[in-house]
Amino acid sequence: MSSKPQALTSVGPMRNFSTNAKKISTELLDANEDLAEFNKRLTEYYQQLADTWANAQKKVTAKIPKIPNDQEQFDSYKRIWIDIFDNDFTELFDSHKFGENYGKLVASELELSKHWEQMLNVMLQSANLPNKKEIDEVYKELHALRKRVSKLESQTKESKTRSKEK
Repeated sequence: MSSKPQALTSVGPMRNFSTNAKKISTELLDANEDLAEFNKRLTEYYQQLADTWANAQKKVTAKIPKIPNDQEQFDSYKRIWIDIFDNDFTELFDSHKFGENYGKLVASELELSKHWEQMLNVMLQSANLPNKKEIDEVYKELHALRKRVSKLESQTKESKTRSKEK
């Protein structure tokens, strides 16, 4: 056995991890690119919301310059505020620009989750642990077995009640 530290990675679980380190590095680089795209889209999303809020508030302020003094004025102020905000945000959410950005935001978020899942799968594989897909398969099989046992139990109960009736 060598006295060099890199020789340690040639045995045991670290061997698997060292062979998969390149996969993890590649996924990290790709994830960073997608994270930058996600942050760009998220910033644009919140900027659209903030701009719409500010414009709607300006409209409300221009329409109702005075602070309401009685309950009737306050109620009309609330109705105007609700109407303006409702119209402005509905217009924003119906806009092509908002829909396009939101779609790209969700798509980039899904890409990020794929990268994280891939990195996790590589790490789990390196540690000889089951990944999400394998665990899901076990859960499906367990669910099918439970249904089968339940069905057999109900059939057994039915046959017992029939035999007691005879």
